[in-house]
Amino acid sequence: MRSGGRESHNELSGTVHGPVVQAGSVHGGIHFGNSGPRPDGPERTPWQLPPLLKVIDRSRELAALERHRARAARDDRPVLAALSGLGGVGKTTLALSWLHALRSGFPDGQLHADLGAQASDGPAHPAEVLARFLRALGVSAQQLPARPAERTALYRSLTANRRLVVLLDDAVTAAQVRPLLPAGGSVTAVTSRRRLPGLTVDGCRPVHLEPLAPEAAVDLLADTLSDDRVSEQPDDARTLVELCAGLPLAVRVAGARLAARPGRPISTMVRALGEERRRLEALAIDGDHDVLATLDVSYRALPAPAARLYRLLGLHPGREFDGSVAAALLAADGGDGGGGADGGGGADGRDGADGRDGADGGGVAGRGAEDAAALIEALHDASLLVEAAGERHRFHDLVRLHAAAKAAEDEPPDARARALRRIADHCLASATRAEEILDPQHRTMPRDYGPGPVVVAEVGPGPEAALDWLERELPTLMAVLQQAPAAGFPTVCWQLADALWPLFLRRKFYPEWTASHRAGLAAAQALGDTAAECRMLTSGGVGELGSGSPGRALEMFERAARLFLAAGDGRGHARTLNYRGLALQRLGQPRSAADLFWRAAAELPAHGDRRAGALAGLNLADLALDEGRAEEALRHAGAARGALAASGDTYNAARAATCLGRAHLALGRLEAAEEQLSEALAALRAPSAYEAARALGALAEVSERHGRRQLAADRCREALDLYASAGRSGSAGAEALRERLERLERLEGDASGR
Repeated sequence: MRSGGRESHNELSGTVHGPVVQAGSVHGGIHFGNSGPRPDGPERTPWQLPPLLKVIDRSRELAALERHRARAARDDRPVLAALSGLGGVGKTTLALSWLHALRSGFPDGQLHADLGAQASDGPAHPAEVLARFLRALGVSAQQLPARPAERTALYRSLTANRRLVVLLDDAVTAAQVRPLLPAGGSVTAVTSRRRLPGLTVDGCRPVHLEPLAPEAAVDLLADTLSDDRVSEQPDDARTLVELCAGLPLAVRVAGARLAARPGRPISTMVRALGEERRRLEALAIDGDHDVLATLDVSYRALPAPAARLYRLLGLHPGREFDGSVAAALLAADGGDGGGGADGGGGADGRDGADGRDGADGGGVAGRGAEDAAALIEALHDASLLVEAAGERHRFHDLVRLHAAAKAAEDEPPDARARALRRIADHCLASATRAEEILDPQHRTMPRDYGPGPVVVAEVGPGPEAALDWLERELPTLMAVLQQAPAAGFPTVCWQLADALWPLFLRRKFYPEWTASHRAGLAAAQALGDTAAECRMLTSGGVGELGSGSPGRALEMFERAARLFLAAGDGRGHARTLNYRGLALQRLGQPRSAADLFWRAAAELPAHGDRRAGALAGLNLADLALDEGRAEEALRHAGAARGALAASGDTYNAARAATCLGRAHLALGRLEAAEEQLSEALAALRAPSAYEAARALGALAEVSERHGRRQLAADRCREALDLYASAGRSGSAGAEALRERLERLERLEGDASGR
């Protein structure tokens, strides 16, 4: 440029936003208006939401979203909701259903962005999304601010007086979402596989989605197939959605594969999904909608320690677990497990050698538990774990298969073997701790643990809590017991069956009792462990006796007796006298049974086992009562009760009190009978529904003989409920109660008629 014969230079470089004037000399007043970006021409109305899909069984979640929107509208504030859940659970479908329904009330448009939490090139940057939103609202590319903060400010200015709905799909963090929240009276739905608690400070309403219930999943399958196969093959349809575990993506994929073959029955897909290790592979369509890929993405996003815990938990054989299992899996290698004893010395139905080696009964504490809790929380945040009752956790079925597959892929064989052993040791040590609480007077056989520290669960402060813990964990304990021999630690099999004795004795889980002791017996025989074999024969024989197989029980007791004799174990042999007598009594041979009970009552105290001798006396009392010798029953039951109470066996002492009450009742001493039976009932309610039912049944007879028919009928009904809960509705005691109740109700009806 030349001015007055002189050459001047006016250079401009760098990034410039807004109007620019280049001049050598400027004269006069220069005025600039608002140089900020404005929409080109009239404001645009974007309609960006994806098409609507049919929503199945989400009325409760939709109602919660609508209540939140109504409250926000009353408070004159923006509406924000975050939908979280497992990949493929239907978060986006639900969000679209909600937002599409709002279209008439939000005429200024719809914005949608995939925030790419699972994208291979990483999540979307908020500034890039803001650029797309601003262009959709009418801002030209030349007018876009360069700085992210300025883009956010402009976005909020443009939305302040608009009513929009916004879908922010697949978010990774609250920080990614926050710059994208519109101002004014708009509605924003955020979806994420992770829970986003950071958005709660922005007034967010969290909604966590779980898989569909079976009926709803069947409806979704029918909607996907769009033919009559579901109605024509209802059982196969139900089985198919159960194999999909109610995950909408899995049901849609399975349905789509069937829809492509209209002539195929649903059973073909059931067979394809029936093999667990191939199930995730079968739930894919041409590399597009793929359950395995969806889970892989969530897995890859985990921090390394959480990913490792995820893999190791995939080896857990139970459906639920608590934090102590995670702490056991994370326990450091090394240390002395302290087990290793083969068990020795006089096993019988319940007693044996000293020793509980290797495990600390103090429960889970310290840094290991804290680390486990933090990693479990990370898995919950990623929606890979589901909360169960009582601070417990579980995998969705398809996630469990995925975790197990990742363990097989990413954990070396020796690491998997160590993890399985730690789970087994944790279960054995925790069950043994519960056994100690329930039967402190019993000395159990030694326990064998693997190398490394053994983590013990908090099984409860007292007997009732310990019994509840055993019952709650029974499916897991049975699964560990069954897999232990093949996994290389057969001692765990019989020792875990041994630790479950108090639960079986009190709550009568006869199928598990029989199955566990048969497996334990096979393991003991394979090990050549005579003491363990005798324990499984006697404890298992009691289970066979209770389940109605006295002949099988007698065979087991007699076999144990021969082993004890061969080993020179007089005390063990004397204990089998009691059990053989019980079997003979059930087989209709009371005289032979009485002879064995008398021998046991005499020999066991001589071998230093007064408690077992007292149990033989209690058996004599029951036998005398059954044969009408009530006074003799009183003598035996009274002596047994005193000896059992002195040994700390409160459970069997209460059983002896029931026998005393029944004997007093047989002698017409109603007040003494009621006193003994009421005391027994109070002690037996928690540990044993069956024994409590026996006491209640006798109390019903006391009430009837007192003329209190209504109370007698109520006690009959309560006792029958207890028999049912114990699985003994078909017992002779339950049948007698039903007859008594019918008679009482008939008498009451006759009285009302008169």
